[in-house]
Amino acid sequence: MNLVERAKSIILAPAKEWDVIKGENLTIVDMFTKYAMILAAIPAVAGFIGYVVIGMSFGGFGTFRWPVGTALVWAILSYVLSLGGVFLLAFIIDTLAPTFGCGKDLVAAVKIAVFSYTPIWVAGILGIIPALSILMLVASIYSLYLMYMGLQKIKAPAGDKLMPYFAVSIVALIVIYWLVGFIVSRIALGSMSGLAGGLGGF
Repeated sequence: MNLVERAKSIILAPAKEWDVIKGENLTIVDMFTKYAMILAAIPAVAGFIGYVVIGMSFGGFGTFRWPVGTALVWAILSYVLSLGGVFLLAFIIDTLAPTFGCGKDLVAAVKIAVFSYTPIWVAGILGIIPALSILMLVASIYSLYLMYMGLQKIKAPAGDKLMPYFAVSIVALIVIYWLVGFIVSRIALGSMSGLAGGLGGF
């Protein structure tokens, strides 16, 4: 699995790439060590640079930059917990599979969770300029589209159960995202928790 080609293909030609992914004999370890753990470092590193070097502008109130220690703890927690969140999402998707007429297959569920999250990881480079982090919303929406397509092609639920399966998966994703963001904010930012943005969440 070539990381660059996989990331490019899943973003630009998802329908074709999901078919390729479905037929690949990947392990969970492979998907994390050779793909997720590398891409997940992008938003963590970019965010660290952005918050420490570039800072956040508050108009006439000047620019606020995080202390290096705070930003480092934030980056490490964001990185580790985001990966944990991806696995938890995959676990939930797989656990719910029989409810929607699919077979349980954790490897298949990890494929869906890991590769559908690609746009968010790649767009994480925008964290270098904190003011642009709002654009992560676009990447998040596209990731949901990839997750929908992945559920359809890899888990292949019955047609009338695809949307409910997708909806429940979105709810799980939102809950995980909130929990990760909350934990990162509480531990790394403390009194600065109000400044925790999308880069701090799953």
